[in-house]
Amino acid sequence: MATSQANQLLKIQYPQYLFYSQVKSANLHAVSVADISIHHQPRQRLQLLLAKPNPDKIEQDFIDLCQLFQEQGVKLNDLGVTGSLLLGAQNSNSDIDLVVYGRKSFYQLRELIRLLIVEDKLQQLDESAWLESFQRRSCDLSYADYVWHEQRKYNKALIQQRKFDLNLIERSAEQESISYQKQGAIIIRARVIDAQYAFDYPARFIIEHQDVAEVVCYTATYTGQAEQGEFIEVSGQLEVSSAGMTRILVGSTREAEGEYIKVVAHL
Repeated sequence: MATSQANQLLKIQYPQYLFYSQVKSANLHAVSVADISIHHQPRQRLQLLLAKPNPDKIEQDFIDLCQLFQEQGVKLNDLGVTGSLLLGAQNSNSDIDLVVYGRKSFYQLRELIRLLIVEDKLQQLDESAWLESFQRRSCDLSYADYVWHEQRKYNKALIQQRKFDLNLIERSAEQESISYQKQGAIIIRARVIDAQYAFDYPARFIIEHQDVAEVVCYTATYTGQAEQGEFIEVSGQLEVSSAGMTRILVGSTREAEGEYIKVVAHL
């Protein structure tokens, strides 16, 4: 469902799961802590899958991926599994969704993936996989721009023709008590002066601009989109905090229609 459809469905049928955040000035899908009955834990699930007898095809691809990483010195206790495999809801066409705990481990694993692609132990996404990914994202970039940005992130690849991707889990430095008010849509160009939080959730890019201090992104499409020193064009919602800080929010909805981050010049 599109964001607006999902919000409407919850409003009518399950209003207890629709929460308006004053901090983010947005409707969120949320569950009261008192209503949580099961906490699926990625680290624990990874270990259970590695020890599972008679794994299915996707589980075996996952096990092979973990063993490949382990052979290269990766500590599997820094990894977890999320998505359909976490829930046991996978099918034959499912992707493998990994989480990496800690920024240092995440960046090391990205570099390892790059090297394993060079050695052909893993493969870059093929044309059909890139096209499927692009169509699912429905982003405001051309197909060529989308693939160019994605190919250099090294947070996704193929193992035995099955796509997997990495997601960073890092304790956020964001001050959740700070509230922001949307001021309307804006497009700017600026130089990225700090991209160390580019793969966080939310992704953050500190920029050099006379009016805006940073870009914050809540959609995975633009996670890791730019590197330090690059010039980017950003389309999103201008926000101002109660303390007068300004930022641009990209991903005010899951679709992020009309919102994007793209590199327009390199060092």
